Amino acid sequence: MPYVRHWFRTALLLFVLALAIGLVAAHTSLLQPHELRWDRHLQLDTRTGWLNQVMLGVSDVVSPVGGLIILALWCGWLLFVRHDPVKTVTTFLVVAVGWNSSEIAKILVARNRPPAIYSLDPEIGSNSFPSGHVAFTVSAAIAAYLLARGTRRQRPVALAGIAVVALVAFSRLYIGAHYPTDVLGSLLVSGSAIICLTGLWHRWLQPRLAAIPVLSPLLARFGPLDSPPALVGGPVASEPTAAAYRQDGWPVADSGHRRRHAAS
Repeated sequence: MPYVRHWFRTALLLFVLALAIGLVAAHTSLLQPHELRWDRHLQLDTRTGWLNQVMLGVSDVVSPVGGLIILALWCGWLLFVRHDPVKTVTTFLVVAVGWNSSEIAKILVARNRPPAIYSLDPEIGSNSFPSGHVAFTVSAAIAAYLLARGTRRQRPVALAGIAVVALVAFSRLYIGAHYPTDVLGSLLVSGSAIICLTGLWHRWLQPRLAAIPVLSPLLARFGPLDSPPALVGGPVASEPTAAAYRQDGWPVADSGHRRRHAAS
């Protein structure tokens, strides 16, 4: 999992921006009438019998039940087939944290869904902003990209992830379950949560992964738990080698900086 510099500040700004958009959209007339009009144009111009079933099917795949099944199968494959407990844990955390962060935003914003009369599949008991379906898909796409990062599959996985996120986002608007800003909110909220997770992972979780009672011995049966963290700076910097880390898992200071300090 990469480490984002200024992770807390970046995550906080993105989350506050998402909440601001959601609150304005939900509790003022600045956006909602225009969004509803845009939704209706999209639905009237594109809805057909066969496409209705396709879009409903897409939403079912990334529904709460579908998302749980996908995550369980994915993590099971990483752990039992690939024997990589670190990637299993990081993948689970990225998807779970990014996905469930949408529920926090739903409670805070409390936006009603579009009128049920326009929906192909009216949903009850869940607020509209942000979209949980899109939040899951964004989180899964980011997790898949992180697994492929640094390999020849990086670019295809990134492009596939963008395409799937766009498809799910379109399906939620097509069905009539969300407004456009709900989709935008999912990108911001899930992105902020995952950025925050990268900081927490490297500062607290990863150095202690091999010392968690009960869980660590179980994970260690399937593979090592001591893979060094990757750093991202700037927006992105190259990953240090294992030699660049102390025994406690933290990166050592820059050698050039040490030489300059010694010379002074």
